[in-house]
Amino acid sequence: MIRFLLVLLLLAPLAPEAFAQATPPEAAPSVLPMRERAAVMDRWLDARLEAIVPALMRREGIDMWIIAAREYNEDPVISTMLPATWLAARRRTVLVFHDDGERVERLAVARYDVGPFPRAWDPEAQPDQWARVAEIVAERDPQRIGINTSETFALADGLSASEERALRAALSDPFRQRLVGAENLAVGWLETRTPEEMATYPHIVGLARHIIHAGLSREAITPGVTTTDDLAWWYRDRVRALGLTTWFHPGVSVQRAPEAAGASGDRARAEGDFSARPDANVIQPGDLVWVDFGISYLGLMTDTQQMAYVLRPGETEAPAGLVSGLRAANRVQDLLTGAFARGKTGNEILADALQASGAENLDATIYTHPIGLHGHAAGPTIGLWDQQGGVPGNGDYPLYANTAHSIELNVAMAVPEWGGQRVRFMLEEDAFFDGETVRYIDGRQEALLLIPR
Repeated sequence: MIRFLLVLLLLAPLAPEAFAQATPPEAAPSVLPMRERAAVMDRWLDARLEAIVPALMRREGIDMWIIAAREYNEDPVISTMLPATWLAARRRTVLVFHDDGERVERLAVARYDVGPFPRAWDPEAQPDQWARVAEIVAERDPQRIGINTSETFALADGLSASEERALRAALSDPFRQRLVGAENLAVGWLETRTPEEMATYPHIVGLARHIIHAGLSREAITPGVTTTDDLAWWYRDRVRALGLTTWFHPGVSVQRAPEAAGASGDRARAEGDFSARPDANVIQPGDLVWVDFGISYLGLMTDTQQMAYVLRPGETEAPAGLVSGLRAANRVQDLLTGAFARGKTGNEILADALQASGAENLDATIYTHPIGLHGHAAGPTIGLWDQQGGVPGNGDYPLYANTAHSIELNVAMAVPEWGGQRVRFMLEEDAFFDGETVRYIDGRQEALLLIPR
């Protein structure tokens, strides 16, 4: 009965009250000690294994799932199923799920106990690890055996070629013929967020936003002195000082009026080319500063882009054209999240959002992706900055309920105060789709941050 209720809880849309009160940007961030983090992550893992795996195996019609990896060549899925104290697979670790129609059995064919997976291999009785896997398969007689192979999703393609050869060689012919790709099962495991996770995710995103706001202030920036590289490394140091990690190097760039003195702003960003990092610039009064930043905490990732304006002497607010540009980017966010619907593919959502933006004369570029156990996570890709006509494969995957997404996009607008210069307003905010609506996990930026001169 408990397992049945957990499955119902997973499949039902999460209510708004599932979101804990987010940490306001001004509040000091709180971070758990490492032992307490591990306890939280292991508790979440138990809940995920109980609720998500049975539901997804039945959705995909797979009654056995075999996940195998060797140390230093971990399957991206297996790394999300290990105890928090493991950090990586040991030697060869093989995890087996078997659904007999009533319950899903979990087993570990490994030399070590693997947390919530009971060990099912005695090397003294059967020295050959793959032979033991074959015995388990034969004893349970599954009809469809899922393995992590995928031409589309790297995160669902974790079974190495040599491990797949060894598995096929160990199985007898009837079972070898029953091996199927478990792409949707693997993606579903990675993309599905649980109520326990979503009760804490606002705090995690709030931590990231607090750090971003601290960096986009006089605490980290001295106009005319601090460079964009200085600020990027300030973020790296601040993250480490808080006992956190970041999953990518922060991005920092500036756009500025054409008549501004000193080095030019980030022209490539303004023209929509994101293929390389911009050169370092000294941050000057009158600059529009952009930051791309994400952290990893409790196994969940964040990915946020925000913008700030450095006030010139005598200014108390940003130029009206910059304010309008940010408002336009918020409008495209609304049009994009309004296009979300269960079952629509990423490419369909992209096309609908771009059409709606064009109808309002908004020059939008959309490149939204799932977020969760990975930064650029498994699930539907909704555009890439250089593929606005759709993304074959990843963009053809449908949208499911209880998934999180980084709403990432930009709008290009001419700014009158900058002589009509074209400026890109680039935003990214983490959001949750409950199956019906999208809501931001910790709010979104709706006003430019202001940095005093």
